[in-house]
Amino acid sequence: MSNPHLSGLNPPQREAVAYMEGPCLVLAGAGSGKTRVITQKIAHLIEHCNYEARNIAALTFTNKAATEMQERIAKLLKEPRQAKHLTVSTFHSLGVQILRREARELGLKDRFSILDSDDCYSLVQDLAATTDKQLIRKIQNQMSLWKNALVTPDEAVQQASGELEMQAARIYRSYVATLSSYQAVDFDDLIRLPVELFRSNEEVRDKWQRRLRYLLVDEYQDTNTCQYELVKLLVTGVGKKPMFTAVGDDDQAIYAWRGATIENLKTLQVDFPDLRVIKLEQNYRSTTRILQAANAVIGNNPKLFEKSLWSEHGLGDPIKVMAMDDDEHEAEQIAIMLSAHRFERRTRFSDYAILYRGNHQARIIEKAMRRERIPYVMSGGQSFFDRSEIKDIISYLRLIANEDDDPAFIRAVTTPKRGVGQSTLEALGAYAGQWQCSLFEAIYKGGIESKLNERQLRPLREFGDFINQLEARASRVGAAGSGDNAASVLDDMMKAIHYEAYLYDTFDDGQAQSKWQNVLDFTNWLKEKGTGGRDGTDPEKSLLDLTQMVALMSMLDGRDEEPDAVRMSTLHASKGLEFPHVFLVGVEEGILPHKGDPDAPEESIGARIEEERRLMYVGITRAQRSLTVSWCKKRKRARESVHCDVSRFIKEMKLDEGDAVPTEAEKITPQARLANLKALLQKPKAA
Repeated sequence: MSNPHLSGLNPPQREAVAYMEGPCLVLAGAGSGKTRVITQKIAHLIEHCNYEARNIAALTFTNKAATEMQERIAKLLKEPRQAKHLTVSTFHSLGVQILRREARELGLKDRFSILDSDDCYSLVQDLAATTDKQLIRKIQNQMSLWKNALVTPDEAVQQASGELEMQAARIYRSYVATLSSYQAVDFDDLIRLPVELFRSNEEVRDKWQRRLRYLLVDEYQDTNTCQYELVKLLVTGVGKKPMFTAVGDDDQAIYAWRGATIENLKTLQVDFPDLRVIKLEQNYRSTTRILQAANAVIGNNPKLFEKSLWSEHGLGDPIKVMAMDDDEHEAEQIAIMLSAHRFERRTRFSDYAILYRGNHQARIIEKAMRRERIPYVMSGGQSFFDRSEIKDIISYLRLIANEDDDPAFIRAVTTPKRGVGQSTLEALGAYAGQWQCSLFEAIYKGGIESKLNERQLRPLREFGDFINQLEARASRVGAAGSGDNAASVLDDMMKAIHYEAYLYDTFDDGQAQSKWQNVLDFTNWLKEKGTGGRDGTDPEKSLLDLTQMVALMSMLDGRDEEPDAVRMSTLHASKGLEFPHVFLVGVEEGILPHKGDPDAPEESIGARIEEERRLMYVGITRAQRSLTVSWCKKRKRARESVHCDVSRFIKEMKLDEGDAVPTEAEKITPQARLANLKALLQKPKAA
């Protein structure tokens, strides 16, 4: 019987989908159809290898990728409903599933809390007794790296070198203890704790191995030590044949700064000697010239696995390398060139991307885009709902809607400060863990007086009474004369918590004013949404209705249809995307490759340059049809103009003289631009 899940694939893709003899590593070069291999293999497992959908897990790194993958699988299956029984998720989502089911094995209550980065920031701030934002973030990052490398607090103290690491190690021990007393976990614990559980509890590990009989891992090169250990624990056991497919590309490993390690590719071959390695080298995205440049650049890195991308899309347009006078000239010329190219080719704005190494490069380009009236969207920009001041207000709304929401309780009860300190919360958390109840419920539980004195308990109960009063009012929608509509409850809440005063006490006047305006915009928006339509078609909403609406909007964030606009993005945020036409800007020494620490050991500098080269490779391979690379002779830094050198990576592209335009970009005058446009109007549309 013919297998539709193998038809239409090239030979290496077909081999990757069909291989079922044991562990498999698919080295998928940029644009080589890796997602297709994963989705077709899952369909193949279900419809031709007698696997139940509920026994298959596919792990990736973003919710968006997981959602798209599940949708594609559903379209491949004869019975699309089967896709709902698959585990297609991020590593962290799988970790949450494991922890929710096995919480008691780890000493956690069933309704343990997951603290986000801002919640953890406040905790580190208290433990470090500092308001230095940069220092707090550095400590957070170091503790995250330790957790991802499965380094315990005791080991961190022994390994720490330098003042910052020693301070972070001391705080790490208290941080872990505090989270435990809160009956809470942070983002890194979602993978670390399942690993610790599987290592120590063979019965639980065996249960999950029987449940997840086949594992697929996307973007394998981005895994850290902890994630690799989770994969290994899920697929290895006594008398068990390891059944998994890992898909990745060593040439696109660009996340060492957040703990990912390319060593996992080497380790895979050691831990699984029977590993089948299959290379996908045919690129379905880019023209030959673009791939030749990408291959030439990455060829300067030491190779774990030799591979070279090729394409059937033809030679394509010459790659343009342009030297600009300074960053203002660069921004201006990129905007003008993009506008002219779009006019000539009759393309859409969304066909273009402007990629850069760091977010600081975007500001001057944004100004030029606005001057030229070119619509654009930013990748990785902060959502309005992610602003700390908005999350502060939302924490109150979340707690009013659900008193069992422990992270919301911790944030609301400490922002603004109301006499509830860390020791009080630790004691409350320990008591809540003892009784398997929420922090809010523990305030009123009998016996709490033996754990907290009257001075500690009074502000907690005053806060609890305040939330209960708001909840009683928030659940009612303005009955006649009651005045308990969403607007009145919200206004009374904001007056009672004195949030404006808190902002001006905490931040400088400019920051406080900006943050307070954001809060006013948010609360006014909520009031407007709660009013209801005058014609009665849209009924008035309670504050609880609005809280649920905000939560839903956050979950659906990014699911809207893409606008017709140029994508501006860092190179890191662009991985996984592709565009017909790409402008890669600021390709200079000190930017790409990034300067880094000049006093670092030679081995460390070499590893950094290799990763920066992989970042250049990622940038080049985002382009489908045309690529323009620019660099500046001078660039403004702290109001001074400094000399810049062209990046070594441009030379490494090995462009033939006929393949690249001259390296000097002449300024386009308004008169010349008008003449060019007139000439373009007389030309036929390009193919």
